[in-house]
Amino acid sequence: MNDFTFAHREEGFDNHIDKSIRGYKDLLDDVVSFSKYFVEDKSTVLDIGCSTGKLTKRILLENYKHKNRVSYEGVEYAKGFQEDLYKRQEELWSLIDKEEDSLRSFTVFHDKDVREMSLKYRNYSFITSIFTLQFMPKHDRERLIKNIYDSLIPGGAFVFAEKVYSQNAHIQDMITFMYYDYKRKYFEDSDILDKEKTLRHMLKPNTWPEINDFLTTAGFKNIQVFWRNHNFLGAIAVK
Repeated sequence: MNDFTFAHREEGFDNHIDKSIRGYKDLLDDVVSFSKYFVEDKSTVLDIGCSTGKLTKRILLENYKHKNRVSYEGVEYAKGFQEDLYKRQEELWSLIDKEEDSLRSFTVFHDKDVREMSLKYRNYSFITSIFTLQFMPKHDRERLIKNIYDSLIPGGAFVFAEKVYSQNAHIQDMITFMYYDYKRKYFEDSDILDKEKTLRHMLKPNTWPEINDFLTTAGFKNIQVFWRNHNFLGAIAVK
């Protein structure tokens, strides 16, 4: 998987993606809200492609006073985020150390490729992947989704977001240019074009039916899209 990020953008990664995807803040708010229904005592939460650790932190803060002995893990392959994640881990360790031992959780960020991690037997209750699978070779996505399903406890949830292709070429063309019009509010035309040229070599979206097939083949039966903006969507799959 290519080491591709906008980690070193002048405005910072979190600000950049917030401007790049309309409704991104609402998407993250929904992901955090979902976590309240699935995080269980003595379980593990995993954020795949955790970038700066922002979402991992928000899920922890939403749950750690209500659920005991939960481990929060983030995994990030891109080297550009290492310094951000080191600071985030120190921040969260300092926070938890101030709380009572009965509420203490453990947080760790892994500098790894999730495809090379063993996810089995980790007691996962909630796994997130926000715009990560689309950067993997397509043949790896189905295998990873199967590993995610196998690693979840019964009743656990996989919440993810992906860019997808429209099934109709005319609609795809319209949405693409609507998206460019939106981005021009924040970025110069040359910046948008340069980013598109870079992404062309590594961003390989699926259609939603293809992703849905990956999920059902893995074993998920309860699948629901809960957020969509342009050709970006968020969905939840419950084991």
